[in-house]
Amino acid sequence: MAEMTLAQLQAQSLLVLGLCFGVAFVWGVLVHRSHFCTMGAISDVLLMGDARRLRQWGLAVAVAIFGFGWMSAVGWLQPMNTIYAGQPLNVLTLGLGGTLFGVGMVLGSGCTSKNLVRLGAGNLKSLVVLLVMGVVALATMRGWLAVVRVQVLDGFTITLPAGPFAGQWVQALTAWSLGQATLAASALVVVCLLLWVFKEPSFRRVSQFGPGAATGLVVLAVWWISGVLGFVPEHPETLEPVFLATASGRMESWSLTAPVAYGLDAFMYFSDGSKRMSLGMALMLGLLAGAWGSALQQGTFRWEGFGQTADLARHIAGGALMGLGGVMGLGCSIGQGLSGLSTLSVGSFVTVLGMALGAVLTLQWQLRRA
Repeated sequence: MAEMTLAQLQAQSLLVLGLCFGVAFVWGVLVHRSHFCTMGAISDVLLMGDARRLRQWGLAVAVAIFGFGWMSAVGWLQPMNTIYAGQPLNVLTLGLGGTLFGVGMVLGSGCTSKNLVRLGAGNLKSLVVLLVMGVVALATMRGWLAVVRVQVLDGFTITLPAGPFAGQWVQALTAWSLGQATLAASALVVVCLLLWVFKEPSFRRVSQFGPGAATGLVVLAVWWISGVLGFVPEHPETLEPVFLATASGRMESWSLTAPVAYGLDAFMYFSDGSKRMSLGMALMLGLLAGAWGSALQQGTFRWEGFGQTADLARHIAGGALMGLGGVMGLGCSIGQGLSGLSTLSVGSFVTVLGMALGAVLTLQWQLRRA
């Protein structure tokens, strides 16, 4: 393989960013028109007994899990190259972060992705949520909240003997490679999910399962862009392997809380020369643009704001809790709920369970108040 020059590296980075923007644009159109939403899926079940959107979410997870397992088996991806590979697990931080995010996404009328889509359609409430979330997320990553997070919460950890991924557990029981074990674990989980998803006959129509299947494919597309197209075995300057355009330096897929914070940081301090567009920021902008384009095409773009002070206060609190919880939990309902779960990471399961718990408790609280 010929040595890559810096110019070629830059061109490949731009290709990674461009493809991510394009994939996110398509998903923005899809989410705007299908109303795919994690918080909405939970509220539909709790308030109306309707599990259609929860089945869509389950199908998206199933597609993402199997696709990641297959790409691991053929050697395209390595779970250990993701941010979900950390050991020991900060179980208290992850669980509490997930719970806070779950509370926040109910108070903020949706998770990060939903607020980006609503903003694209003209909802200024979502702008307030995203701005507050970005500021609090930055404080949790680098400010005084980061001190509390690291010095207090991160001290409560557990070490899993086999590793942080279900594939490693299977590998410990067999003589298989990590890729083969990941595929086997993925297949087992996916079969269980699909049996539940398609148990309901009315869900077997494309109009019902299409948004979930497409969302799972979107997650896999970004894994491939970052882990295959964006992987350079030897950087021309450092001579080390690198994943292009990622904020973490590792292979990434969808996650939106930190990119919103990084985008806000870059907007305010762009002139210092150290700010660069990342894969996550490209996804964020593409999602926003896709929803905006869809709303304009449908003629549904409408400006919407706050009518009551109590509504403003509730959305500010929701944004703050999502910013805090999204950083503590290493991702939002998409970053952990789809990207994280696709790797079968134990930490992702902990965070997602916390999100579900926080959302359910907050919805029940709202019901009692009503």
